[in-house]
Amino acid sequence: MKIVAVETSLTRIPFDMGAKPVSFGGVGWQAMHTLWVRVVTDTGIEGWGEGFGHACVAATRSVLDTQVAPAVLGQDARDIAGMRARLSRTLHLFGRNGPHIYALSALDIALWDIAGKEAGQPLWRLWGATPPNATGPDAANPGRLRAYASLLRYGSPDLVAAAAERAAGRGYADIKLHEIEVPMVAAARAALGPTARLMVDTNCPWTIGQATAMARALAACDLTWLEEPVWPPEDYAGLAQVRAAGGVPIAAGENAAGLMDFRAAFAAGALDVAQPSVIKIGGPSAMLEIAALARAAGVRLVPHNAYFGAGYLASLHLNATLAPDAPFERLFIDLEASPYHDTVTAPDGHVTVPNGPGLGRDPDPEVLARYRVGEPTLHRA
Repeated sequence: MKIVAVETSLTRIPFDMGAKPVSFGGVGWQAMHTLWVRVVTDTGIEGWGEGFGHACVAATRSVLDTQVAPAVLGQDARDIAGMRARLSRTLHLFGRNGPHIYALSALDIALWDIAGKEAGQPLWRLWGATPPNATGPDAANPGRLRAYASLLRYGSPDLVAAAAERAAGRGYADIKLHEIEVPMVAAARAALGPTARLMVDTNCPWTIGQATAMARALAACDLTWLEEPVWPPEDYAGLAQVRAAGGVPIAAGENAAGLMDFRAAFAAGALDVAQPSVIKIGGPSAMLEIAALARAAGVRLVPHNAYFGAGYLASLHLNATLAPDAPFERLFIDLEASPYHDTVTAPDGHVTVPNGPGLGRDPDPEVLARYRVGEPTLHRA
């Protein structure tokens, strides 16, 4: 089954977060930027992928257009492991993290989508997920997963409290903030009450001493985890110190460069929760390896998911397979539209795992066209 074409395209879809966006990751978010990758085979089966992401989608697309797509044309789409190994070695001089790994993530997702479609099975079944009910009508699908509302940064206690209340009102019992000051986190806890599970992702702002002090200051907020409190994110010895002295479970992994980074983090005793991101880490193939390593190390796996393209669907299947009891991360925003329509919604704080072959759904071409930025680039064999 040969790859005969690879197409890349970008979309920009506005969203509403209930307040004016503040600078977050150096960008004032107002829309979801998504890189779409379509891989076409000579049998007519097409697979969809997504590579990270957000403000750097153009850089990841450039890698796909100039290096990855030309290299895979004519290759056997079923050879997922072989292509991954060859491309990883060929491209390693350009960096083991960043746009090249993001591009390979997009390809890996698309190839798995093709594999599932060829087999006529959803990816969760190919990967061995066990449905919650082994018999009866529900045995054919993992069904719904608990989701957690991942709030963007609001920057003031009243806005944070209001957003937390909105999330709780929509059925979320697990809520994550992206705030970096105690008053904002305390406001959310006060608004939610004592029973809601509250997490805080700080996006690597502090030294080891600052992170330890902040972890202690946040103890009264009863956090389920404190995420990425240390700069730089690869300082696993520093994370281990915060974990030992701060009194709060530590989560990290969305910025990890691959399997070896997680091995180093586990060896350092840095993590309570591992959070690989499928469109940043190397795709489902890498996620499956990391999950096995996390099990062996006794570290809880909760995949990271901050996107709404093919990576979102891949994350649904991976969550159902690898961490069915862990909450699924969904950004707490309302998209103006989605090429996947209601597949990416979370009614009553739950998401539904697709049951169709592969990723379970192809994007709506009309929605893609409506929000497309520039023209698609098509590479043919």
